[in-house]
Amino acid sequence: MSDGTEKGEAIAGSAVEGGYRWVAEWERHEATWISWPHNLNTWPGRFTNIPLVTERMVRILAEVEHVHVLGGTPEATSQAQQSLSDVDNVTIHDVSTNDTWIRDFGPTFLLNKDGTKLGATRWRFNAWGNKYPHEKDAAASEKICNLLNPAGKLRTEGDSPIESFASSLIAEGGGIETDGQGTLMTTSSVLLSSTRNFHWTRELVESELRRMLDVRKVLWVDGGALAGDDTDSHIDQLVRFIRPGLVLAAVSCSSNDTNADKLELQRQNLVGMTDAQGRPLDVIPLMTPPPRLIQGRRVPESYCNFYIANEIVLMPTFGYRETDDAAAGILQDLMPERRVVCLDASDFIFGLGAFHCATQQQPAVIRP
Repeated sequence: MSDGTEKGEAIAGSAVEGGYRWVAEWERHEATWISWPHNLNTWPGRFTNIPLVTERMVRILAEVEHVHVLGGTPEATSQAQQSLSDVDNVTIHDVSTNDTWIRDFGPTFLLNKDGTKLGATRWRFNAWGNKYPHEKDAAASEKICNLLNPAGKLRTEGDSPIESFASSLIAEGGGIETDGQGTLMTTSSVLLSSTRNFHWTRELVESELRRMLDVRKVLWVDGGALAGDDTDSHIDQLVRFIRPGLVLAAVSCSSNDTNADKLELQRQNLVGMTDAQGRPLDVIPLMTPPPRLIQGRRVPESYCNFYIANEIVLMPTFGYRETDDAAAGILQDLMPERRVVCLDASDFIFGLGAFHCATQQQPAVIRP
């Protein structure tokens, strides 16, 4: 078991100057990173099932790639070790966290231009505009980077850590999406929110995204929203790239849903957009399940929160057979080279996130 306590230094300058680029989620992974759940306040009154769902998620992913697990607390680390003791392809790390949403507080992993070296961009993290305690999550990104060497493996004695580039932008991984060919999608309500980047203009944000990710075009996909979402409209709940030029966009399954008009406005805004290569986006609707309340609170259920891993797509289901099956069918048709694996997220979503929020991909390095 590794510790992540050694201090690492970010490289001065930008990822672009270092020769790195952000790659698409569907490119080959070396590993997936997750953070073991332990915060009872995230799932008040419904926490019991959350470690069991997380265990199932890890077991599914460990069949196709390595899984790194941040323990979070000593007690949660012990629980993760016991739950996963019989699972190969898993490493558990003594890294402290506040919560499980590693997509947002973890590093955005990069590859150099020839794919032979791993790097990362580390964003500033303030828990979606200082909504929750986050001091441990904010420190975890640096610790993760310090655990790895440029070959994408765990560091051993004498290894140098990966090059990581510290950005001054407050951002979360769930708020940005790429096609791996220079296009980035995001929302103004996240990156330009007054509780994140108050003094930043759109032009400054775009410049920083280019410097830190080597993207050439930023698409501001505004208009969409999900009731109950505490992220201020993360793109990974709303619109996802499936491959260059093709996106899935959340739409409501019912005109009576309070989300319906906003999601339709988002879909209309996407139509006519072009990517960094000048291609018009092909926009495929992906229906959300019917509105649902847990303990009187609307939960932000969306099938867009799937995770693309090696050989599989991990898709959340929410207990509505018609929309669950329809979403799985669309994903399978659009990604026939992968197997769609459905996992019940009807309790998990009470924490206001699903499986994309709870994972972070580490791309595979090309080795001679």
